[in-house]
Amino acid sequence: MKIKPEQLASKLSQQPAPVYLITGDETLLIEESCDLLRQHLHVIGFSERETLHVETGFKWEYLLECANALSLFAEQKIIELRLGNQKLNKQSSEILREYLQRPAADNVLLIIANKLDAAAKKSAWFKAIDQQGLIVEIWPVDLPQLPGWINQRARLIGLTLENQATQLLCERIEGNLLAAKQELDKLNLLYAGQTVTADMVMDSVSDSSRYDIYGLTEAAILQQVPRCTKIIEVLRQEGTEASVALWAIARDIRSLLSLQEGLQKGTPFDTLCQRERIWGNRKNQMRNAAQRLPAAKLRHLLSDCSEADAQIKGALGDPWLTLTSIILQLAGIELQLA
Repeated sequence: MKIKPEQLASKLSQQPAPVYLITGDETLLIEESCDLLRQHLHVIGFSERETLHVETGFKWEYLLECANALSLFAEQKIIELRLGNQKLNKQSSEILREYLQRPAADNVLLIIANKLDAAAKKSAWFKAIDQQGLIVEIWPVDLPQLPGWINQRARLIGLTLENQATQLLCERIEGNLLAAKQELDKLNLLYAGQTVTADMVMDSVSDSSRYDIYGLTEAAILQQVPRCTKIIEVLRQEGTEASVALWAIARDIRSLLSLQEGLQKGTPFDTLCQRERIWGNRKNQMRNAAQRLPAAKLRHLLSDCSEADAQIKGALGDPWLTLTSIILQLAGIELQLA
């Protein structure tokens, strides 16, 4: 059965399904749905959890072995299968269907996948999950819906935003819900019990600019290498999502390319800045960086961003190391890569 994310809580009052598929391309909403499901299952006795990452070379037979293994610590277990963007071939599809034909009563299978294409939704394994379990499809929040989403999230944490503050947040996060959540949490710490204005939003960014994602990209644009490495270290230690940092870095690289292309076509610089939503001191900073960094270099860095995105979604490698390399190169450091 296919359901919307907001329907999941009510469905959890029923008998647990043998399988849950949570799929989409909005990281925050996927993780929140997974957390809600995990917490509920833990309360009703599923106290053990085994996570399987589907990467190149993954042996699908292990899913059946994991399901049949007797637990030494708990009678009920969550088997978490992280598909990422991996596609199922004929063999893996048959193994998954074999599991679903005889699901163990003391196991729940939770499958987490990126957005599935039309072919996957027509597959036999997808139809089997639809018949026997629950499918939660996560859809991105459209830009027209984003102000309402931000205000709703703000109310949940007791925060009130003026309309201009909401619009400014929408412009800053550009649809990245993880970034929105972090900004709202920060505003709640700074202005608890107050009505948040646009000036407060601006101040919250500048006050913490040394150690947030905006400070990270600013440090790179200004070629402040020690500051770059310090901010990267702090962000990682504080548990910042790598996907949020990647979004900010890739956004500025694309803006630099747009500035270069626009200037070559004779478009006025102020018009380009307005189009790219670049204001204040950042206008001169971005102009200098666009003049300093060759377009070929920026395109190469965007390719590195794609690599970091794949690592975040389960590919081999540490996304934070890749992000550090991108930032240092953006700051003007030429790295000798193997």
